[in-house]
This record gives sequence, structure tokens and C-alpha cells, in this order.
Amino acid sequence: MTRLILASQSPARTKLLADAGIRHSVLVSDVDEDAVQARYGVTDPHDTALLLARAKAEAVAALPEAEGALVIGCDSVFEFDGEAHGKPYTAAVARERMLRMSGNSGVLHTGHWLVDCRATAADDEPAEISTDAAADGGITAPGSGATLGAVASAEVHFTEMDPEEIDAYIATGEPLHCAGSFTIDGLGGAFIRKVDGDPHAVVGLSVSTLRSLLGHANVRITDLWSDE
Repeated sequence: MTRLILASQSPARTKLLADAGIRHSVLVSDVDEDAVQARYGVTDPHDTALLLARAKAEAVAALPEAEGALVIGCDSVFEFDGEAHGKPYTAAVARERMLRMSGNSGVLHTGHWLVDCRATAADDEPAEISTDAAADGGITAPGSGATLGAVASAEVHFTEMDPEEIDAYIATGEPLHCAGSFTIDGLGGAFIRKVDGDPHAVVGLSVSTLRSLLGHANVRITDLWSDE
């Protein structure tokens, strides 16, 4: 039976997979996101999302528990006015961001990185495939231990939000640990007017992107559908 491990502690991501009928387990990495970004000096929101997704996936793939499984790591970064917004963590930062976002739009980038940890016929090193190669249909042998990634992006349009609504939303605590200070699948959905692109990417994991990455590892997403 093919095993999929989600290298993320996000309840929204695991719920999304469960709702899509995708059998998986969760194994959280201890990646220091700030240290990873400082090491590579990446500032572009698109590339940052992919870099952090890769760091999480590869950290979990190195654990003994990941042997024989496929590992998917994800990370989301919100791009607004040319700036990269991760989790705000504090009410003051969330409020400042949301006041600016009110009535405007930004792009949510969700990076995905898949590592195939299944046994191979030979003990060769894993063959890395770039994002572009994945998009172009790079060829990977089954159980090759390939590692590849892709980014799914969507433009999020916000309604006009008055300061009282923003304060009430922040008081719930929901936006403090979400990229961009909002959710689409929770209370924050009330402030989203429309989404141009994959709505699952805004939740934090694009199921169609996962399907594509699995295909490059010669795994059908239907192989992961739960029997329950």
C-alpha cells in the first residue's frame, strides 16, 4: 500500500486531504523557516514558498519513519504590494496588514515539494527534477526516490473591511498563524470576495498540483483514496 506523509502541522491541510479522500499520515518537521530563508537569501514570494516546502519535505524524508513512503511538504506565502507576507504572529501586524488589504487583492503562493522515499532497484542517489521540469513532464522511474516541486498560486480579492470587523476577527486568534493574516476555509472567508485560481492553493495545498507531482513519481492519486 502506497503511503503518503504530510510534512505539515496545518490542520487545514490535513483536513483538505481527508475531505478529498486521500489517505495520509502527518509527520511535522522542525525546520527553522527564518534560518532557511537567511541561508539562501530568497526574497521572491513564489520562490520562498517553494524553498520552504522543499526544506520541510526533505527534513521529514530524512527521518526513519518516512522510509518507503512519499512525503509532501507545503508552505504558503502571501504576496501583497510586492511584499512577502508570512504569518503575522501579533495582533498589531495582522491589523496593519488587513487594513491595507481591505478592498484590495494579493496573490497567495503555495509551494509543494514531493520526495519519493520508496525502495529502488539500485542504490543510486535520488534524481532531482526542477519545478520547470515537473511542469514540462519530466520523466521519473517508479520508486526512484525523485524529488520535485511546483507552486500553485491564486489571486485573492478582499471585500471592504471596517476596523471593528478586523479587530473582531483578530480577537478570535485565527489570522495570527496564517500566511497573509487570513483563511478562506474559516472565519476569514467572510472577507474574501472572490478567488482567481485554485481555491485549494489558498487553503494551503492544491490537490491538483499534488496529483501532478505524484504522477511524476508514477503514482496515481486514486492509489491513495481511502477505502472508508
